[in-house]
Amino acid sequence: MTAPASARTSADLIRAEEPVLAHNYHPLPVVVARAEGTWVEDVEGRRYLDMLAGYSALNFGHRHPALIEAAHRQLDQLTLTSRAFHNDKLAEFAERLAELTGLDMVLPMNTGAEAVESGIKVARKWAYDVKGVPADQATIVVAAENFHGRTTTIVSFSTDETARAGFGPFTPGFRIVPYNDLAALEAAVDETTAAVLIEPIQGEAGVIIPDAGYLAGVRELTRRKGCLFIADEIQSGLGRTGRTLAVEHEGVVPDVLLLGKALGGGIVPVSAVVANREVLGVLRPGEHGSTFGGNPLAAAVGTAVVELLETGEFQRRATELGVVLRDGLTELVGKGVVGFRSRGLWAGVDVDPAIGTGREISERLMREGVLAKDTHGSTIRLAPPLTITADELRSALGTLEKVLTLGA
Repeated sequence: MTAPASARTSADLIRAEEPVLAHNYHPLPVVVARAEGTWVEDVEGRRYLDMLAGYSALNFGHRHPALIEAAHRQLDQLTLTSRAFHNDKLAEFAERLAELTGLDMVLPMNTGAEAVESGIKVARKWAYDVKGVPADQATIVVAAENFHGRTTTIVSFSTDETARAGFGPFTPGFRIVPYNDLAALEAAVDETTAAVLIEPIQGEAGVIIPDAGYLAGVRELTRRKGCLFIADEIQSGLGRTGRTLAVEHEGVVPDVLLLGKALGGGIVPVSAVVANREVLGVLRPGEHGSTFGGNPLAAAVGTAVVELLETGEFQRRATELGVVLRDGLTELVGKGVVGFRSRGLWAGVDVDPAIGTGREISERLMREGVLAKDTHGSTIRLAPPLTITADELRSALGTLEKVLTLGA
């Protein structure tokens, strides 16, 4: 007989997953049972400071009161109609999100990967209907070391062999160029190019920040060459970098914006493709859809998220606390940290490989009550909720210094 969850220890629950869950993840050995704000608690009651925030899905912390209230209120009214019918929450969500981003129209979806897939479809349709690319000849230019999701189309243009190996045949129509290389991008764009799809900051690659002027250069090039600029802001957007969108650091407005993660407030999966009318207007009924996309529960939570961002509070917090994060990491360079990249409350931290891998450092942090996650090699990423306090952030950095010192 299976014991009730309340009677099972963390070790019991981890062992119980092994035979019944697909082994597509290798989580840290912590079993979270409760959470609030920047803190989580495991089955045994041990508390941890969350320095990952669900890869930015929890930008507003765990169970933010305004988001929980919006969800509870909507749960008592209506959760799903499908898009076969209208619902009373979707119009406001789309209006507010379009206004927040400075674009015209919204295509609501659920997961980030769905937003990327939808953006690809929209770009191809636009290329055929508006640009006049011959049927089935549209190409999309992407950057090496990208991470846009794990569907078969998306891994087709990944350069991560772990994501690709064993999943072919791959979808054609993509050209891969080095990130942060405008000359290579220019050479790859031709009359068949529907769009350039990039992350303004490459998250999974290790929080890779391009040179100043790169995003503006992508905008200028795509406009000059007559193709779309698609910015994947699923991780970088919605306050994480100190602006609503990471592209704002260079004053850039893309043609197509992909949003997700934080848009659902850590409560429900909500994503969206946002673009101007001449782009999203190419879709006609029956050409694309999602049963759950734009459902009233998601729309209610998404609207509450937009309301939080409209105040500017979280963007300011990310900017101000980003200075604390940057200064703290600067102090650790030469003390186990060999380099780092940060913008707002987001950092990729390169640890001396002699001290440990990113996974090993993350496990040591976990044992000291801080949750973070590795990316590749000896790099860890830090992306705490934007609700973290300066004292909590300094405490986490102090813990990082401790584990690096012990590992040296």
